[in-house]
Amino acid sequence: VQLVESGGGLVQAGGSLRLSCAASGRTSSSAPVGWFRQAPGKEREFVAALDKWTSGTVYADSVKGRFTISRDKAKNTVYLEMNSLKPEDTAVYYCATRDGRLVTSAMNRAGQYPYWGQGTLVTVSS
Repeated sequence: VQLVESGGGLVQAGGSLRLSCAASGRTSSSAPVGWFRQAPGKEREFVAALDKWTSGTVYADSVKGRFTISRDKAKNTVYLEMNSLKPEDTAVYYCATRDGRLVTSAMNRAGQYPYWGQGTLVTVSS
C-alpha cells in the first residue's frame, strides 16, 4: 500500500486548504483512512478518520466543525477539507490506513495504522 499526500502550503489564518491522500497498491475497500498531524516539537496527533465500510467519520475536538474528511471511491483518494484555519493548525499532515476494519473508538490511535504517507506541510500565518 502506498499513500501520497498533497495540497499543503502556506495560508493566512481564516483561510482554507484541501489535502488529498491518494492510495495505490493492495488497498482495502473496508479499512479506515485517518489523518494525523505533527507540529514542530510536539507528538503526532489525530485529526480525522473515515470508515470506508460505513462511511462514518470521526474528528478530533480541535477540528470539529472546521475540517471535513471525505472520499472519492473512483480515484481511491481521501480528502481533508480544512476551513477557518488557525496558526495552531500548522503541522505536517499525514494520512494513514490499514488492511482491515477498525472499531470507531480505535480510529484515533496512530498505532492501529501500519501504512503512512510521507506527509504534507501546512503552515498557517497569523
